[in-house]
Amino acid sequence: MIVRNLTDLENTERDVRAETWRSRRLLLADDKMGFSLHDTVLYAGTETTMEYQNHFEAVYCIEGKATIENHATGEVHEITPGVMYALDQHDRHIVRVIEDFRVVCAFNPPCTGAETHDENGVYPLLTVD
Repeated sequence: MIVRNLTDLENTERDVRAETWRSRRLLLADDKMGFSLHDTVLYAGTETTMEYQNHFEAVYCIEGKATIENHATGEVHEITPGVMYALDQHDRHIVRVIEDFRVVCAFNPPCTGAETHDENGVYPLLTVD
């Protein structure tokens, strides 16, 4: 059984920060669950373009407000607490944050924790032994 407290992850290698977001990785590939689980905050007033070519991601909003734009279709959806979106087609998307936006994200295959977005917003596919 794995039990982790979010506050115990602060300022560890599982607490990853970038210019527009902070992600605390509750489960990673080395936990051998088949997915990774992240508690992520995207900051108000920011815009982040992402495209997970190597992962599927499901995102569940628990706080805040943002919009997500499907880059291919131009469709824009408002995301507020209780709303989930899933990037089931490796969708290139833009998240525009209106209020600090806290989400729980699941990735398949699982992230290792060492991934960083490249210039196109893509995570590389990393594995653990």
